Amino acid sequence: MPDTRPFKKVLIANRGEIAVRIARTLREMGIASVAVYSGADIGAAHVLLADEAVHVGPALPLQSYLDQDRILAAAKETGAEAIHPGYGFLSENATFARRCAENGIAFIGPPADVIETMGSKIKARQAAQAAGMAIVPGTLAPLHNVDEIVAVASEIGYPVALKAAMGGGGYGMRVVQSEPEVQTALEGVQRDAQRAFGDATIYVEKFLSPAPQHIEIQILGDQHGRVIHLGERECSLQRRYQKVVEETPSPAVDDALRQKMCAAAVSLARRIGYFSAGTIECLVDRDGNYYFLEMNTRLQVEHPVTEMVTGIDLVREMILVTAGGKLSVPDVPVFEGHAIEARIYAEDPRKNFMPSPGEVTRVVLPDIPNVRVDTFLTEGTKFSVYYDPLVAKVIAWGQNRPECIETLRQALGQFEIEGITTNLSFLLRLVGTADFRDGHVHTRYIDKNIPALT
Repeated sequence: MPDTRPFKKVLIANRGEIAVRIARTLREMGIASVAVYSGADIGAAHVLLADEAVHVGPALPLQSYLDQDRILAAAKETGAEAIHPGYGFLSENATFARRCAENGIAFIGPPADVIETMGSKIKARQAAQAAGMAIVPGTLAPLHNVDEIVAVASEIGYPVALKAAMGGGGYGMRVVQSEPEVQTALEGVQRDAQRAFGDATIYVEKFLSPAPQHIEIQILGDQHGRVIHLGERECSLQRRYQKVVEETPSPAVDDALRQKMCAAAVSLARRIGYFSAGTIECLVDRDGNYYFLEMNTRLQVEHPVTEMVTGIDLVREMILVTAGGKLSVPDVPVFEGHAIEARIYAEDPRKNFMPSPGEVTRVVLPDIPNVRVDTFLTEGTKFSVYYDPLVAKVIAWGQNRPECIETLRQALGQFEIEGITTNLSFLLRLVGTADFRDGHVHTRYIDKNIPALT
């Protein structure tokens, strides 16, 4: 009988819950998995779940999970035919994608040139505008000094956001309310950008006020020219510009706006020759106008909510299309019910969400129908200062939004973690508010309601 697997062995260039999640899909597909791990992750859940594991260096990410040479060496050593980067780390690194190809290893993601184009926020804005999407008022070229920034800000009006061209996820960004703040903000953004991305290029956007909604569109494409969307996700609830709760469909998006945004997202993806899973993020103002924000050329942390309402395994589709196969999903997927994800972090909301490293001494996971928990958490799991403090994702599904909210509240109430400080109580308060229940939230809602929520 011929072997119909797209790959026989795949290396997972990541850790934590996403590495566990990818390993499970590989196992379902009959594909052998290879984990990589740092000195801080010896015996971690993703290492134990994989068929093989390779130590790639000490705890510091630059010497392990971000070390391209060691990751590629691990793939060659184990005979892995492909690498799935998950999210974060090397997932949006065009150089790494090219090096995979040069070494005869498939990179499970879009082409390197697409990653490079959309990784530059300036180039991404140019591509979005060329595809007919509205963009937030601002610059389409780099700015270099205070005078240039002041000139743009005077034209589009304060407040403005100074952003790193290679930034993302809220990092490499400062909001400027008036001209006297420009100099300090510019120095701060350039310093952060150079340190984090090795590129101090910056641009300016209008900082939308009052606070907008953050809406993103999930797309899927293959190498045969087919691109579809899997609806939108509501991602407005954020702290420090990082998402905390996501859901689909968005209670703030009507059918007309949904159709318009999704069609534009598909058009942009086709224009740039996109394949694999990707997400186009937008801001929606109080008048229902949407603006392109950025594109993430990878799997999103919040992808499970889309999977819950469509029944589509996004990781599986990524693997299939990377191997040259066609998308196995219909042009118009069936969307059923409502899904909400809450991210549990090892952090203290009462201390400005500062990370709370330590060792987990007790874990109780919720056991409720229509609830999915993506985690790598076990008793003895250690949370260090080296990695993102995401502990788990609790995803609830319901026939409608009120039912979904109630299921999520029950699941969060059953979740118990001892030994570290988490944001569980914060999440329970958040999803229990009347504003959340009524869908009246925005990107700065948490910041404005910290006393009540903590």
